[in-house]
Amino acid sequence: MLQRKLSLTQATAINMIDMVGIGPFITLPMVIGMMNGPYFLYAWLAGALLSFVDAMVWSELGAAFPRAGGSYNFLKEAYGPKGAGKMMGFLFVWQTMIQAPLVIASASIGFASYLSYLLPLSSLASKAVSGGVVILIVILLYRKIEAIGKISTFLWGGVLLTLLWIIGGGIAHGHFFEPIQQMNDGLTMNYAFIAAMGFAGVKTVYSYLGYYNVCHLGAEIVHPAKNIPRSMFISIAGISVLYLAMNISVTSVIPWQEAKNSEHVISVFMQHLAGNTAAIVVTCLVLWVAFASVFSATLGYSRIPYAAAVDGAFFKVFAKLHPTRQFPHISLLVLGGIAFVFSLLFRLSDVISAILAMRILVQFIGQAIGLLWLRRRKSTEVFPYKMPFFPLPVILAILLWIGILISTGAKMVLTGLLVIALGLIVYLIKAKSTHDWPFKKEP
Repeated sequence: MLQRKLSLTQATAINMIDMVGIGPFITLPMVIGMMNGPYFLYAWLAGALLSFVDAMVWSELGAAFPRAGGSYNFLKEAYGPKGAGKMMGFLFVWQTMIQAPLVIASASIGFASYLSYLLPLSSLASKAVSGGVVILIVILLYRKIEAIGKISTFLWGGVLLTLLWIIGGGIAHGHFFEPIQQMNDGLTMNYAFIAAMGFAGVKTVYSYLGYYNVCHLGAEIVHPAKNIPRSMFISIAGISVLYLAMNISVTSVIPWQEAKNSEHVISVFMQHLAGNTAAIVVTCLVLWVAFASVFSATLGYSRIPYAAAVDGAFFKVFAKLHPTRQFPHISLLVLGGIAFVFSLLFRLSDVISAILAMRILVQFIGQAIGLLWLRRRKSTEVFPYKMPFFPLPVILAILLWIGILISTGAKMVLTGLLVIALGLIVYLIKAKSTHDWPFKKEP
């Protein structure tokens, strides 16, 4: 049985190191290039807004159902544990077995990409590095949860040090407030701007993902009704400030016209400020951050197939805990294995869009709609945390997620729908053979 050992500090650390992976460092020039103007900061503000309103949905559900697996339990409860909730829970685990390794692979691929600033890597060597990162993460996670909590807090320290150094460098040596003063220069509220915000929003939202990681660890959080919502809002508030400050800092030293074309923009930024040695050190810290993100994401996702298997909704083998260390080792090994393969096969830009397209319909929009139904069916006493102005934040979150889904592009949307369709076919075959919903025989 999983044990409640993670404190608010440790839960927040796990969330934040998941959020601040390689994402903001590799997407910073992408976002500037897509916006193609000094108003790129609006894309980061939009990502923060979506994260904040969506965290209200996660907070209500996470505080009410603090169990391992997060969205699996939320979807099951929202759509009926004996009815359509079985199908929704299965679909979530089905797509998790694909998109979770994609998330892990994206961070490991980004790690290899930034390492190329220090060591020129061939294509084969880069794949070897990204695959090696996944293997090392699985080895580190093969231990008790209290030890993992301590490792997470230690890694979090490196994350904060990296961001604060980058921000401090811009404040001390750049024209820190200039990007803010210029962010409306040339801004025209037209279709082109809205479209650019959508495309750039895919990248910024990817960089914010992870604020909900604590929900996947719900069965291991101390005082979950209070600490799950708190850890999410603390994480989002802190990371939003850090992301905005980092973008401002970098473009106060490197003009946005130059930054948008830089593959290693943070390293180039520090080289401008303090020379080659400082650039090497900050690159090493970026690699630290990327590694920490893979660690946190793999930890959270490994609990999802376990939770579904314990509930009888997934393959039984995933329900096994390590006999002495009490963590879902089969789930960890399988997801790590798939992530290892993905890290060798895919490009980073494709992975980012695929991650979002595959998750939005079932997970983010699915559980937001489910919360609306739950609130109508159940007493408000079931929900220790209640969002202000309900249901407006839920509706806003749904609309924003629809916009992000469209912005991933037709190819990615169709890929996401195909994955869901295949999962639906597999579920119906399984349900037919086990006489489960919708084939359940009435007594």
